[in-house]
Amino acid sequence: MKTLFYLGTVLLCCFLNNVKAQHKNNKPENGKKGFVKIIFINTIHHQPVVLFDSSYRNPFGEDYTITKFKYYVSNMAFYRTGNRYSQKNDYRLVNQAIDSSLSFIINLPENKYDSIGFLLGVDSARNTSGAQTGALDPLNDMFWTWNTGYVMEKMEGTSPQSNAINNKVEYHIGGYKGENSVLHYLTFALPGNKPLIIQNGKTSTLIIEADIAAFWDAATVIKISETPVCSLPGTLAKRIAANFYRLFKVATVINEN
Repeated sequence: MKTLFYLGTVLLCCFLNNVKAQHKNNKPENGKKGFVKIIFINTIHHQPVVLFDSSYRNPFGEDYTITKFKYYVSNMAFYRTGNRYSQKNDYRLVNQAIDSSLSFIINLPENKYDSIGFLLGVDSARNTSGAQTGALDPLNDMFWTWNTGYVMEKMEGTSPQSNAINNKVEYHIGGYKGENSVLHYLTFALPGNKPLIIQNGKTSTLIIEADIAAFWDAATVIKISETPVCSLPGTLAKRIAANFYRLFKVATVINEN
């Protein structure tokens, strides 16, 4: 019995030490800090999206224009072996119509990072926290009600193949509860095994691309002629969200010398 108790104690200590190592968040090891500029580029077939004035075609031969495209990114984290630096309570609304929303700067401890992650959407705690400000202000037109919460992603436009009023295309994808939650945490190894190098007082850059070309069939088929509108949480929103997750990749790492 004593042997089993001793073994259990050792295993528990090892587990706690491992957890501690994995979650030494926000503590620079040498006190030095630099910056990373995160740039989101929304594209279609790797060409920057142009709202209103450009026509695109999906894999099913359906033509469409985009008049609105925006989404939430939150809880961004930067990883290296045995450690993580996370941005808690940090919520960003990326809005194609507002240039200043497509990039932001984060302060990071000096180090080399080999992967990043972020949540697409707004975590459940903030969905139930009452009236909020900044990126989470309901005036940003990304909030339904206290019961259904924040919209993760919103894309609007028109298409001649749409049978909705005024040929509209409207995908308001949200839902944070239960089996129909669309919240999804993405992690990416940096391209070419090239680390993000943060040096004291310097600014490196990460470019993240969201290619809307994959929106229609990355995981499930979404045809405008069949489904031009989705504006409520549920199984359809979850299916469309599964495509949306697959739009993203880290395209470029630029380390300042």
